[in-house]
Amino acid sequence: MTGINDRFLYFKRDAFSGIVVGLMAIPLSAGICIMSDYPVLTGLVTVIFACIVGFVSSLFRPGNFIGVPGIAAGLAPALALGVSKFGHENMPFLIFLTAIFQMVVWKYNYQRFILKMVPPYLVEGLLAGIGLKIALKFFPFLYEITTPDANNWFNNERLILLSLSLVSIIIFWIMFNKYSKTFPGASYISILIIGVSTMFYMELPILKIEPLDIHLAFPAPHPKYFHGISPIVGVVEMIGYALMLGTIDVIEQVMSNAAIEKLDPLQRHCDTNNSLFAIWIANLGSSFFGGMTNLDGLAKSSTNAFAGAYTKLSNLFTAAVVLIIVLFPALLNYLPQFSLGIIMIFSGWKMISGLQNVINLHGKYEIGLSIFCGLCVYKFGIFEGLLMALAIHFLAVKIFKVKNFEVEELMKD
Repeated sequence: MTGINDRFLYFKRDAFSGIVVGLMAIPLSAGICIMSDYPVLTGLVTVIFACIVGFVSSLFRPGNFIGVPGIAAGLAPALALGVSKFGHENMPFLIFLTAIFQMVVWKYNYQRFILKMVPPYLVEGLLAGIGLKIALKFFPFLYEITTPDANNWFNNERLILLSLSLVSIIIFWIMFNKYSKTFPGASYISILIIGVSTMFYMELPILKIEPLDIHLAFPAPHPKYFHGISPIVGVVEMIGYALMLGTIDVIEQVMSNAAIEKLDPLQRHCDTNNSLFAIWIANLGSSFFGGMTNLDGLAKSSTNAFAGAYTKLSNLFTAAVVLIIVLFPALLNYLPQFSLGIIMIFSGWKMISGLQNVINLHGKYEIGLSIFCGLCVYKFGIFEGLLMALAIHFLAVKIFKVKNFEVEELMKD
């Protein structure tokens, strides 16, 4: 195990990689906030807080060594549904309940039971459905213009933006394919450079940054914001919803840890339960300032690894870069929507492409059920889609004796 003093042996490497990940995390987190119906600055503060918690917890209870925490794209539609169902005022209480559930999972190591109930190929299907939602949500960003003309949709301004988006997508794809194994942040940074440079010559739609309204308060429920239901029913529904959020968060972290362990340059073992410790602490703290859920995202973590990180010290530099935007949010006025759209569509596509893992590792039943789960999640919602897929899976296992693959089989491959 790496000692506390060893965290500073690779200062330059961790500093560089943390800065690169910070530049990548800003537009990615902004897009997740938009998808979650959360203010962008609230999401960025959550990233900062989660990075600090991740570093501090790694000093005495290391989970993984190069993961980067932040708000989770996979939970964005679920958070947005929570906002519409319970109101923004009740979201801190929902995050608080999620953290309490995760604390219990961590304390008693219940993750092993959750993973047996929800097979990994269903999680891939669930993420694919969410990825489709994200990609379609941000697709209009590629062609939305500042002065739309109802009588002439395909005008010169839109033609220029579409051409710019297409060229940017090609550059992004080339950079990703060329440097994904050595410097995956290159594609994201190239898009940021193109977007910022374009803003000096063209008037393009930009992000709408709401004022930062963060204050500390105990995350209590606010029944007056429940829509047409009694306070008791509202709280019960929130408990059930928190169980769903927490379960998905736990499963995503477990799967991320399996991938992060393979990316670790020193081949260190990842302790998933310790990672869950950092998650529930960060989520609990986040609920006191109205923040969002977090986990060690694979996109940021892989970028951190390939950029040269050796320890969680890189998290502090990521937090420092994001802090600059929180302190000077006007800088985001130089990020056009089409750049953000490309990054988020790519993120959605990466979630959809996870189905390839199911195709490579499993049979027709698992492939069909994961696709069914993804379509149900896209059409009916995360909670409903997952329940429908689990119901069919339960019937298949109990009645037709279909083999129930456990997550360990996936991790060993």
